[in-house]
Amino acid sequence: MSDIPDPSQPLSFDDLAAAIRQRRSTYGHISGLLLDRAASGEAWSSLPYRPAFVGDTETGVLHGGVVTAMLDESCGMAVQLALDGSMAIATLDLRIDYQKPATPGLAIKAHAHCYRVTRSIAFVRATAYQDSEDDPVATATACFMIGANRTNMLTDSRVNPGPLPGLDVPEDPTGPFPTSPFARWLGIRMEDDGTLLLPFSPRIIGNPVLPAIHGGMTGAFLETTAVVGVRRELGVTAMPKPIGLTVNYLRSGRALDTFASVSIVKQGRRVVAFEARAWQTDPAQPIASAFGHFMLRQASGAD
Repeated sequence: MSDIPDPSQPLSFDDLAAAIRQRRSTYGHISGLLLDRAASGEAWSSLPYRPAFVGDTETGVLHGGVVTAMLDESCGMAVQLALDGSMAIATLDLRIDYQKPATPGLAIKAHAHCYRVTRSIAFVRATAYQDSEDDPVATATACFMIGANRTNMLTDSRVNPGPLPGLDVPEDPTGPFPTSPFARWLGIRMEDDGTLLLPFSPRIIGNPVLPAIHGGMTGAFLETTAVVGVRRELGVTAMPKPIGLTVNYLRSGRALDTFASVSIVKQGRRVVAFEARAWQTDPAQPIASAFGHFMLRQASGAD
């Protein structure tokens, strides 16, 4: 018997939760993200600590994009749990506020709550944490479009249902990300003109039916672009500390290579504001933009 639900029938809540657990994004499956508990409009999820998720090997702290992707997908699960499983959803915007670095070696958890649903839009807030939800690693607010396209990940057959890619990280000591395993796992490269390139790969798929790039992966790419650009423009060696990031999703990221660039909006002694844009075929038609702030940190041993 097929495990694909009948798209003509609304799902019961138990069937809806089971479908979400079994038929999430491709990246969600690869990352090991689990839906631990479900309630109407609420999702509790967990993500194991993996060496591939590290953003800086000197500290072992998770890449901010890993947290962004987890919160994006957890928010999406909460929206699905507020609906009946019959419509596709897509992230319109996502704001992440980083409260503190995640402790290396520990799993990260998230609680997402879809607190309001209109005919076309769902509103969500979420918290990522480790020991206690009262001591968050990051918080998020997001808006999702309901009925975003004609596909439905919970009922439609998957594209390329073969074995999923793994989390092996290539070594590249002379590349732009020698100390960032997650950036290397994504395969991000720098072009001659200073723009960054995220090559398309099945590992970054969000909706496997279209297929479309995971919104969290786009956010992770924009954040990485901002880190690289800010360090280059300001001539700093220490990794800047992310404070907040707001991603606006302007159109679906197709199964194509994606490019991104960043510009500094304002620079202070301790905080820098930036704007990043990602596009595929035409820089004038971005698929997403991001605005955020970094805290500048002195390199070890600096005055």
